[in-house]
Amino acid sequence: MTRTVGIYIFNEVEVLDFAGPYEVFSTASRVHQRSHPQEEIPYSVQLIATQSGAIKARGGMRLLPDCHHSQSSHIDVLIVPGGLIERELERQELIGWIRSLSQSAEIIASVCTGAFILAKAGLLEGLSATTHWEDIEEFSLMFPEVKVTKNRRWVEEGHILTSAGISAGIDMSLHIVSMLEGKDLAELTARQMEYRWQENS
Repeated sequence: MTRTVGIYIFNEVEVLDFAGPYEVFSTASRVHQRSHPQEEIPYSVQLIATQSGAIKARGGMRLLPDCHHSQSSHIDVLIVPGGLIERELERQELIGWIRSLSQSAEIIASVCTGAFILAKAGLLEGLSATTHWEDIEEFSLMFPEVKVTKNRRWVEEGHILTSAGISAGIDMSLHIVSMLEGKDLAELTARQMEYRWQENS
């Protein structure tokens, strides 16, 4: 079975927040296909936006989303990256879409300040979560109902995962691969990427 991984992108999204998970899931599919050429790839990755046209990421990188969120197919794994998220927190259409997806998606995950968006959608209430170390205090003040966890690469609460900043999203994504496809594929994916996977202690 091929799972659809939807990665939400927006203006001023942090590049590695979305590109790291994109690389993990697309590489996992290549690695799997190499040894199982007759099987379906495990992941199909899509970049999803709430606006049409090009997205300008932090640092000026320009991106073209694969689809508008209202036209996206069934999503099994949703990744919400961070960046400058103030405008995203005010997008009621976005918040409602994520809240709705949480009822059907196998996994909902955030990277860095993407946790603010999940919290705004009400997905983290009463749960443990994390975000970038620099934003822990603000996150705690904005969402006192969330149990903020420090010094963890990621936090897993059932089907909802949050990661610390930027590169921690790669570690969390490898963990998701391990959850869904087994640790062997996650380790082979990390090796293919020449990345030293930091697991939670």
